[in-house]
Amino acid sequence: MKILVIDDENDIRRIARLGLERVGKMQVIDASSGVEGVEKARAERPDVVLLDVMMPGQDGPATLQSLKADPATAAIPVIFLTAKALASELERLRSLGATGVLTKPFDAMTLAAEVRAILDRS
Repeated sequence: MKILVIDDENDIRRIARLGLERVGKMQVIDASSGVEGVEKARAERPDVVLLDVMMPGQDGPATLQSLKADPATAAIPVIFLTAKALASELERLRSLGATGVLTKPFDAMTLAAEVRAILDRS
């Protein structure tokens, strides 16, 4: 499974890569901004995108909108990563068209299993 991680924080991308590659045996591509992430999604055609909600410039919801607007990336499932765990916020993110939502901080050892569980439910 190929997964694109879009997050402006280097540490988050590094920890996600570690868990997804070593534990989950997934191929990981990463991007440090929404704009870069959309470009990589078009070029790489990942099976799923892990997308940070709060980023400078183009935030997660705007990036999701860009992905959904492009026929080349519209069908790629997107899972938001957010530090805001309020039920109302999680529901709002799902209503934007996300396949699921994971909260930060996440456990690198279980991240791949959580991603697979969300995809299995969708």
